[in-house]
Amino acid sequence: MIEDGGKIVQETRLFDPNTGVTRSMRGKEEAHDYRYFPDPDLVPLVISNDWVEDVRLGLPELPEAKRLRYMDELGLPAYDAEVLTASRELADYFEACLEFHSQPKPVANWVMGEVTRALNEESRSITDTPVTPQLLAELLQLIDKGTISGKIAKTVFDEMWRTGKPPAQVVEEKGLVQVSDTGEIERIIDEVLAREAGQVAEYRSGKDKLFGFFVGQVMRASKGKANPAVVNELLLKKLQG
Repeated sequence: MIEDGGKIVQETRLFDPNTGVTRSMRGKEEAHDYRYFPDPDLVPLVISNDWVEDVRLGLPELPEAKRLRYMDELGLPAYDAEVLTASRELADYFEACLEFHSQPKPVANWVMGEVTRALNEESRSITDTPVTPQLLAELLQLIDKGTISGKIAKTVFDEMWRTGKPPAQVVEEKGLVQVSDTGEIERIIDEVLAREAGQVAEYRSGKDKLFGFFVGQVMRASKGKANPAVVNELLLKKLQG
């Protein structure tokens, strides 16, 4: 302020957490107006630079520094970084997940989405979650491997939350393994196209938006188990054939 030609006013200021700046609250009096006086019984306190440095090194990473690191090093959007650093416990959970599944954005999406939703529904703390960081990471790995789809993963997550079981066990017990076999998916597609012959004719006449309808019908017929990428590829070929 001085360098900009301003004048420092002796005052008490408030910190606004929404904007990250301070604003004036009231003017401040001089020390004698507060009846301040030196305490003669206080002995001098000498603090060494080494002690100060030890304290500095022991400080945890502060929220603002953590937010910036999430954006700069992990490539997360500002919104995600803000949500994940809302509490130290949530940030710790997120970072623990990254130790097992080093893909920041998918992990952030699940922590902010399904994990936070489940916590809010039961008024629980992140430190009391039945789905540990390692279990959540294992669930995301099953999605990456194509074992289950993202949609099925939400069903698996709910069962994990309810029982505490690992995702692989839930998938096996519930028979939720994603179908990637092209022969099986082709069979389902053929049945859907035969049943929806009228819609097929409309699609081929130029109504491309119907493609989403066919994808939905195939996924419904497979009970959500068909691999969406394979469905899209095979369906497009058959509709254009």
